[in-house]
Amino acid sequence: MEYIEAENINNYLQTQYGIVGRSKPMQDAINLLRQSAPTDLTVLITGETGTGKEIFAHALHGLSNRKKNQFVSVNCGAIPETLLESELFGHEKGAFTGATEQRKGFFEVADKGTIFLDEIGEMPVGTQVKLLRVLEAGEFNRLGSTNLKKVDVRVIAATNRDLEYEVKEGGFRQDLYFRLKSVSIVLPPLRKHIEDLPLLVEYFAQRVCDKLGIPWNGINDDALGVLRSLPWAGNIRELRNLIETAITLQKKSIQTSEILQRHIAPALPATNYLQSPKENALIPLRTYPEPPNIEMEIIFRSLLELKNDVNEIKRFLHSLNYNVEDLKESIINIPPAETYAHVEEVQSISEENLNIETMEKKMIETALTKYSGNRRKAAKALGLSERTLYRKISEYGINEQNYS
Repeated sequence: MEYIEAENINNYLQTQYGIVGRSKPMQDAINLLRQSAPTDLTVLITGETGTGKEIFAHALHGLSNRKKNQFVSVNCGAIPETLLESELFGHEKGAFTGATEQRKGFFEVADKGTIFLDEIGEMPVGTQVKLLRVLEAGEFNRLGSTNLKKVDVRVIAATNRDLEYEVKEGGFRQDLYFRLKSVSIVLPPLRKHIEDLPLLVEYFAQRVCDKLGIPWNGINDDALGVLRSLPWAGNIRELRNLIETAITLQKKSIQTSEILQRHIAPALPATNYLQSPKENALIPLRTYPEPPNIEMEIIFRSLLELKNDVNEIKRFLHSLNYNVEDLKESIINIPPAETYAHVEEVQSISEENLNIETMEKKMIETALTKYSGNRRKAAKALGLSERTLYRKISEYGINEQNYS
């Protein structure tokens, strides 16, 4: 790796890889990148969708001693579970139906180089065992073969999932998790380093303007204020797409003007227009023109959400399969009230004050108690998806530590 002074690393990473950021969270991530790139240590990159995990992986390879060799990127979540092992490690002719010829896997292709395993949290446990063997001994065997093959590959992995939780729930091997995170780089969501927004806007806008052959005249403060107010669920990827869309659609106007509020308004997500100024606000909030037919779109979405909620409640009540008189004989087999820390609350339930919310909360608490706080088992017993159970735990303010 060519030596790059610390004060020049930001300009180099922005120019070569598109890594932009001067905030402390981004500088912390960049420092780890700079320190670990020249090594052969395995790196685990975590962060929400759209935070730039693959860009960091490319930079780790480009700043390493392996940069002249292959960089192979594999999206573990995009390959069917039955094919992933074959894609990674290869197979022999006749190893399975359809294997008409011998085939090298990604690890063989990446020999002496770097392999980037994106969405590593989606990898099946069986394949995790073989990956651990490669990391520990640098060896594997193709499907349908007993001959060991040696490989020299640096592994970089990335995920937007909480692998510590997955390890706890048995969905990810603990030994593999520890082996992967020799170096752990956490990429912050855009809302956590919003001070980098002007730099990011300028970077993306300049690229689009160069592509379109028009001058970049900057962006005014009011337009930046609008962008700062957005939640950015899609993070930097969402910002890039918004800037590209706004400039492309307003190409003629932007050639002779800086970017204004009216230029970015057509590219803004619809949720931005739902915010209305409060009469008692200390600082008046700006309002922006509504796009055509936004009221009908809001009504339509609300009706769909209401329908989904009603169906969810029906499925929930059906799964409980109980009535008020035989509540304690429900499918979860509620233990006697005296076994609960909240015994007085349980005893206070009656036909007069028993409503859907009360029943839901009590049944969730009961399930968490029965399964010692294991969300997955509790959700299965309740007939809910894990995501719905998480939301209801938060909605009812249930402290899960009481059930662990």
